[in-house]
Amino acid sequence: MDRAAQVREAFPELADIRDDDLREKVVEAWARGLERGGWRDIADIPYAWNIHDVTNVEHTRGVVKIAVASAEIQRDFHGADPDFDVIRAACLLHDVGKCYEYVTHVDDHLTDPDPTYVTEDIPHSMSGYALAHEVGVPLAVQRAIPHFIGEIPRRTMEAELVKSANSASSNAITQAAMGISLKEWVKRYSQTQE
Repeated sequence: MDRAAQVREAFPELADIRDDDLREKVVEAWARGLERGGWRDIADIPYAWNIHDVTNVEHTRGVVKIAVASAEIQRDFHGADPDFDVIRAACLLHDVGKCYEYVTHVDDHLTDPDPTYVTEDIPHSMSGYALAHEVGVPLAVQRAIPHFIGEIPRRTMEAELVKSANSASSNAITQAAMGISLKEWVKRYSQTQE
């Protein structure tokens, strides 16, 4: 199966992006990331370098679901007007950079990376932003992709939803997989990755 087809199959949430051009740019960013990372299967990308029981696809889909549900509450309960296409696209792209960052944390037979792009030196939210920019994703989506402390540009409502949904999903995953919160995971393992 070609990479674009893998992306479409992995993320049924793509169908909810109303803007056809935006939807295709999300697919293109993922396809480029998969190609450059040398991934044979999108399902082989782990959630984290040391948590392989949950895939990046599962986490990403969870982030979309959490952010959309939160945006619906903001709209219906508080009268806000969130841009659902921006939210969905940014959630789907928030961890596309793991295509570059996590190749050294899986078995060699799962990936054949292009060293021009692949490195652990650039955090995945930044390389994901670069991929989104490269394929021409709108600035509103690009702005919502960086999500880690120190990388965050001026925040919009959509960007805050992506960031908080990512934290909520990550907290659930680290608690289920390791019995610790995301904050504890970052404290314990960020030093081992530096």
